[in-house]
Amino acid sequence: MSAVALVTGAGGQVGRAVAASVPAGWSVRALAHAELDITDESAVARAVREIRPALVVHGAAYTSVDKAEAECELAERVNAHGAGAVARQAHAAGARMIHLSTEMVFDGARGAPYATDDAPSPISAYGRSKANGERLVREGAPRALVLRTAWVYDSSGRNFVRAILARLRERDEVGVVADQIGTPTWAAGLAAAIWRAAALPDLSGVHHWTDAGIASWYDFAVAIREEALSAGVLERAGRVIPIRSADYPLAAPRPACVVLDKSRSWPVLGTPPHWREQLRTMLRTEHVA
Repeated sequence: MSAVALVTGAGGQVGRAVAASVPAGWSVRALAHAELDITDESAVARAVREIRPALVVHGAAYTSVDKAEAECELAERVNAHGAGAVARQAHAAGARMIHLSTEMVFDGARGAPYATDDAPSPISAYGRSKANGERLVREGAPRALVLRTAWVYDSSGRNFVRAILARLRERDEVGVVADQIGTPTWAAGLAAAIWRAAALPDLSGVHHWTDAGIASWYDFAVAIREEALSAGVLERAGRVIPIRSADYPLAAPRPACVVLDKSRSWPVLGTPPHWREQLRTMLRTEHVA
């Protein structure tokens, strides 16, 4: 009989990828926001009682980084208190929890990779809500695994890859920020890491997972253009030019350089391919909607 995994945020990039890659020995109940409001703890409790999961993969989140500056209470309600509610109910039912978090819990000012035990230092409302969510998850479910990631994309979600492809089709020139550094992460690769973590019941605490390598947003956009042209996803494309963050102001401040230190995680979860190889694989094997 298969163990059951409850996946929250089934309509999101990671939730879809996790539900699409279920390994042998598992079955999945994937619930989108319309099916489970994580800010309603009684609804969470009912879902856990009905599904009786051995594992909860918590991908549900408020992800509108810029809107969170004006909707900070909503972001906090979903990303912090909602995550805490899921953690408490999972723990009460004896289910293990894997909670997805973000590199934006850090301020990006140190100029070196951030370790799993570095104290969060968010500079945006979204980052603060996710940092508070991590804390409430670990308080509510001491066995939980908090998995931080960064710059996630897939072939159909609302993400940087699809936004750049659309702009390259429409414009002769696309300006992209060159002074923010991080690591792109393909959702399918992250989902595979989550399932590997699911097979390690003693793995807990905070871990980091992204694809290998680093890039600026400009580097990432240049690679998207080149790989999409090579794969036939684009027939023609505008030129990508580097710009400064100051030339592209946004409501929420972004960290200048957040690279997550994966030295604790890769030995147990495996070392992923370089981010550019993952991008190439996605563009060549999936239909980019």
